[in-house]
Amino acid sequence: MSKKTLVSAITAALVVGAASTTFAAANPFSDVPADSWAYDAVSTLAADGVIDGYPDGTYQGQNTMTRYEMAQIVARAMAKTDLEKADKALVDKLAAEFAEELDNLGVRVADLEKKSDNVKWGGELRYRYYDIDRDSAAGDETHNKVLFRLEPKAYIGDSGWTANARLDYEMNLSSDENDDGVEVDRAWVEGPLFGATVQAGRVPVFTAQGMMFDDRISGGTVAFGSDEFKTTLAAGRYNKNHDDIDAYKGITNAKDITAEYYGVQFDYTPNDNLALNAGYTALTGIDINYVKGYNGIALPKYGDDNTANIWYVGGKYAFDKNVAFVGEYAQNTDADDEDQAWTAELQYKGANVADPGSWGMYAGYRQIEAYAAIAPTYDDIIGAGYKGAVVGAMYVPAENILATIEYFDGEETYSGKDASKFFANVDFFF
Repeated sequence: MSKKTLVSAITAALVVGAASTTFAAANPFSDVPADSWAYDAVSTLAADGVIDGYPDGTYQGQNTMTRYEMAQIVARAMAKTDLEKADKALVDKLAAEFAEELDNLGVRVADLEKKSDNVKWGGELRYRYYDIDRDSAAGDETHNKVLFRLEPKAYIGDSGWTANARLDYEMNLSSDENDDGVEVDRAWVEGPLFGATVQAGRVPVFTAQGMMFDDRISGGTVAFGSDEFKTTLAAGRYNKNHDDIDAYKGITNAKDITAEYYGVQFDYTPNDNLALNAGYTALTGIDINYVKGYNGIALPKYGDDNTANIWYVGGKYAFDKNVAFVGEYAQNTDADDEDQAWTAELQYKGANVADPGSWGMYAGYRQIEAYAAIAPTYDDIIGAGYKGAVVGAMYVPAENILATIEYFDGEETYSGKDASKFFANVDFFF
């Protein structure tokens, strides 16, 4: 793409609003006459310090621009602190496109966020429907709700630390009712400390590619190492049902159903095609929280000490840009039964919310026994205590909109009773 074409695209969003005051600047380049279609754009960007020419006073807009030169222009645009909302959106897109070149220049994309606003707001509006059919005494279940989620991030000076939160509010469409109120699902600080990245508070934890745990704990995490090999430590307290202590009759103190959580995970990513992980998670004091069973159904108990010691290993391998295989295995060495979990999944392509029209699909099999996974991430399977085949597809109809449909057909691992689940989800990200 020619330099003048790129300049025209940037100018359309960045400087048209300021044209009446900036175009009065003197002609900066001898080869861009006042009657040129690009004169106003080039003059404005030059006056704002976003572009410059050659030492001989020419602009040479007919020459092809390298990605490195474009990254320099983007970096200068990022330094501007008075951008309008639409202007900032364009710079954000350009910064994402040229992130690698900017990194080589020593410019971090996050710098733009810090300069434009001390607090960055994100979130989503999500519509979710699923229908669960079970032949067991657990019965059927239907979910038809809208979730509104806010995720603020506040920069704490120039320390490199941020304060983060996730606030959820859910509405039941079937009954036209609101839930109990806004839930502060997560709230934590994050930043560098002695060469590591530290999180403290009510922090998110994601282990074993989500097969074993995708939830939050009240405690902290420490991650250190490199992009190729990283170690993550986690410790805190975990309540399986969070504030839903009414699920256990006779329990009046939330700490009575809260376990101690400890974990370590090792991630090895030698190249873009391969990612491996291995780790260990322990829970103690979970006799009340788990032995009560799922939906009132009695389950086999843990060992005498009522602890969970779960070891896991897995990874992802991409055969090419379209096809990848994901696998994970875990075992709880303290459980008397229901002690193993594994998943195998073949993925094709992938949906990218920044790329309208992109899509992906997958097919696989999951066996998630009740005591081998604490809070699995999967929306397709019913949860821990089930096994069966899963399929799903994702599509991006427009930027930042993701539509998902998934199906599970299998059975309860502890009863052998048939179970199935249909899942549909539409996310609107902002």
